[in-house]
Amino acid sequence: MELAVEKYKVANEPYYLPIGSEVELFDAAYAAKLPVMLKGPTGCGKTRFVEHMAYKMNRPLITVACHEDLSATDLVGRFLLEGNETVWQDGPLTTAVRSGAICYLDEVVEARKDTVVIIHPLTDDRRRLPIEKLGTVVEAPPEFMLVVSYNPGYQSILKDLKQSTRQRFIAMEFDYPNAEDETAIVAKEGAIDEQTARDLVTIGRKVRNLRGHGLEEGVSTRLLIYAAQMIAKGISPIDAAEVAIVSPITDDRELQRSIREIVTTII
Repeated sequence: MELAVEKYKVANEPYYLPIGSEVELFDAAYAAKLPVMLKGPTGCGKTRFVEHMAYKMNRPLITVACHEDLSATDLVGRFLLEGNETVWQDGPLTTAVRSGAICYLDEVVEARKDTVVIIHPLTDDRRRLPIEKLGTVVEAPPEFMLVVSYNPGYQSILKDLKQSTRQRFIAMEFDYPNAEDETAIVAKEGAIDEQTARDLVTIGRKVRNLRGHGLEEGVSTRLLIYAAQMIAKGISPIDAAEVAIVSPITDDRELQRSIREIVTTII
């Protein structure tokens, strides 16, 4: 099984700039065999952090992008026809449990509530995964870790985690980095000079101030990096900001006009 999950190893070290004690907290949770919940806005570095920790710990990382059609069968596994035979195929969660990988359920709140319940036995001292279709229970090895993420500011009351699920995890809060750290991240990841990165970050921080004034989500660090990468490829900063900042975050013409004014004032 170890050989089978080698493909899930993070081959190259992802760049990640710690903004607090999250690395130490994650290490401690892993050592204590505790499941972890990462909370924070879209594009603030939650997924990159998990990739960084998986590389640092030399553990396979199996990521599942949760959605409203995700079923328990999708996570656990199913019987498939191969020729004239019916064979069992493990789902990503079962594969992670069997192999002692880190299983990362991204935006877990998007999954159906009956699907989320399947992870409950893995999040307490039992650390086991029942597979009803096989009539078996898979015991998680010490190396297995369950990590989930979600964006509490974006979810509606109809899409939130039940307390019965929340209180099975330790929770780590993520947010956008401070201006200095975000500038360093955008410069490094976007391969641009520091001043240009600082301008993009200033734009990002001003756009985030529009949240609650018609804008549901502020511009993410990820989008600032996209803008930087476009600039690095020879696109003008104004055009890069248009396609990576203005257009993706809103279709409202008035808001777009306001964001363009921010861009042209700073660049």
